Amino acid sequence: MKHYERIAEELTRLIESRSFPPGARMPSVRGLSRAHTASPGTVLRAYALLEDRGLIAARPRSGYFVRSAHPQRLPEPSTRLPAAGEGPVDINDLVFHVLESVKDRRVTPFGSAFPSPALFPFKALSAAFAAATRQLDPARTVESLPPGNPVLRGWLSRRYLESGCVVEPDDIVITSGALEALNLCLQAVTQPGDIVAVESPAFYGALQAIETLGLHAVEVPTDPRYGVDVDALARILQTHPIRACWFMTSFQNPLGFQMPDDNKRALVALLARHDVPLIEDDVYAELYLRGPRPTPAKAFDRKGLVLHCASFSKSLAPGFRVGWVAPGRFRRQITRRQLTTTLATTAPTQWAIVEYLRHGGFDRHLRGLRQTLMQQQCLMSDAIERHFPVGTRLSRTSGGYFLWVELPEAVDALDLHRRATEAGVSVSPGPMFSAKRHYTNCLRLNYGHPDPEAIASGVQCLGALLARGQVPATPADA
Repeated sequence: MKHYERIAEELTRLIESRSFPPGARMPSVRGLSRAHTASPGTVLRAYALLEDRGLIAARPRSGYFVRSAHPQRLPEPSTRLPAAGEGPVDINDLVFHVLESVKDRRVTPFGSAFPSPALFPFKALSAAFAAATRQLDPARTVESLPPGNPVLRGWLSRRYLESGCVVEPDDIVITSGALEALNLCLQAVTQPGDIVAVESPAFYGALQAIETLGLHAVEVPTDPRYGVDVDALARILQTHPIRACWFMTSFQNPLGFQMPDDNKRALVALLARHDVPLIEDDVYAELYLRGPRPTPAKAFDRKGLVLHCASFSKSLAPGFRVGWVAPGRFRRQITRRQLTTTLATTAPTQWAIVEYLRHGGFDRHLRGLRQTLMQQQCLMSDAIERHFPVGTRLSRTSGGYFLWVELPEAVDALDLHRRATEAGVSVSPGPMFSAKRHYTNCLRLNYGHPDPEAIASGVQCLGALLARGQVPATPADA
């Protein structure tokens, strides 16, 4: 047996014994070379052999990672074709009821909309906040009025360039989180009674905003892997007076798809022909777990019709509520509406983010966050395959922290939500994600909480509920 084969066999045993669990990062080539007194070329041959066996996968500029313990056997969710009819949205009461179950810390938070606070550098952020507050010149607080902190906008402009977009600092407006940015965009391009196109399934926050503003929604079919069906949207644009689209083009919540660049380009071109604005909700863009950083639809915008919204809430600082929008031709409307509503994003939090970014820890933090999320995604996917019933379908997302689960048609997701909450596990039932309350047998599950035992036991509990049709007994009841 050759040296690289011996190295590969040893690593195979470690992977199979879960010394390196699914999603774990493998040792660096340099480190493994020293440990085995081998050349880097020999180690690379060993890693190539493990790749051929389907045990590991390479990630550009990040290293090698253990793949799921076995290839995903569950099929992807089926493509649904909702009726194209538009109508009012009635979703707020359901959403508020479901979200109540997430507040109890004793509940396993698969239904949460947020990743665990433990995944974020709160000590470093607290230090940055303290430093920013001490150093803040009161006169500079005026600089944080719309469009926002100029230093932060300059950093964001450079970040846009890295993702393939040319956005000047003056074309960015800082907001109190992405949700304010998205709501400001919706208000800037619509009037009550207008029709907004959303994905199906859609982020419930978009449906809530549409309902609150007295708008109507039309649901556009989506593919679980490729996203918005551009051809279906073209037909809808021919039959409905669509005033705006609200889409997530990368790691969509809840389905998890990432639209290919060609699809994004086609989407932007289609909307440009009809002069319809695209509100691009891109809050998960930094949470790519495989492959390169996604290109936003904004990169293909030539008419200023794409209003690109994002924030630090999902990637760095959930409690700071610092987001932004690159609103294209709608910058003036956005700035004016912000001045008449929230006035401005809090100055100290903007400067705290700037202080943190100055020390260059953001990308290092993101690398660790992505690695953790990948491990947790593998753990949850494997547990679902083991414990959920025959007929289950599962999304294959390469970013974010949600999985979309399609259960057998007989399952009532709302009833499962109720029984799971009583058993100590929260879930997000499918009807939350549809203006017409479709997806009655679907769930969105959050794997963004780094507790392997909680992931395993929570999924096992859900599997028992699905298998027995009743709440399993707790140890105290047994």
